[in-house]
Amino acid sequence: MAPRANWKGFLRLSLVTCPVALYPATSESEKISFNQLNRQTGHRIKYLKVDADTGDEVPNEDIVKGYELDKGQYIEVTKEELEEIALESTRTIEIDEFVDKSDIDPRYLIRPYYIRPDGKVGHDAFAVIRETIREMDKVAIGRVVLTNREHIIALEPMDKGLVGTLLRYPYEVRSEQEYFDEIQDVKVTKDMLDLARHIVNQKAGRFEPEKFEDHYETALIDLINQKRAGKPITPKSKPAATNVVDLMEALRRSVGKEAAPAKAGKPAKKGRKASAGQKEMLMPIEGKKPKEAAAKKPSAKPQRKSA
Repeated sequence: MAPRANWKGFLRLSLVTCPVALYPATSESEKISFNQLNRQTGHRIKYLKVDADTGDEVPNEDIVKGYELDKGQYIEVTKEELEEIALESTRTIEIDEFVDKSDIDPRYLIRPYYIRPDGKVGHDAFAVIRETIREMDKVAIGRVVLTNREHIIALEPMDKGLVGTLLRYPYEVRSEQEYFDEIQDVKVTKDMLDLARHIVNQKAGRFEPEKFEDHYETALIDLINQKRAGKPITPKSKPAATNVVDLMEALRRSVGKEAAPAKAGKPAKKGRKASAGQKEMLMPIEGKKPKEAAAKKPSAKPQRKSA
């Protein structure tokens, strides 16, 4: 089943325009989620929208938006009034400027979306915009309205499409000074830096997301499978705290600890692919028999549902 677009409209660079669709590039729907239950009956908890004063349930058609001026005093805003102030970016991603990727503070990044042409027309204009951004080695900055709010969006080419990352506004980013001002100025010696560099070099590698595993998700799956099988749940022992208080000694021990596996001559353990491993562990929860689970190995990149 084809993913459903979160937004459809037009991408515009000056007078060059093409219809596009925007899709979420990430999803958390595959994670374990819980429902709230009534401990006495085992039934799910249902939430009702009620009047705060009377306690009566209020139907959706009688619910309006309101901005609180003072305690208990609100200004009502209707759906029609909100539509009246709809921005051009509700229907169009207008590219305003081009910047270097290194200029974008990572604190401003929110979430990524995939952008592709919508329908059979506009592919030529889309390709022109995409290849211009790629050729200039820049990031295009535009605006788009999602969930009734305007967002800044940074556009970058990826393969045949574009990735658009929503950005925060300056008022949404807290100043680091209120958190960092009380950090003490410490003189780090060359010996300490040399030992720390040695640890970094021993741990050096490439960024390979496919080898990451969500250990908490794995623990949740194991917990659910054990409870489903009626097995007793025994708490795991917590790691003992180390007594090393001397920083130089801790660095020296760390160097020895990281070097130990290399001296043993054992091959490095390959990280399992999180998506495939997680899917395999989820099979018992989904009701598949062990033989069926073994026969049907999950693909390396299972198709994800769109959010």
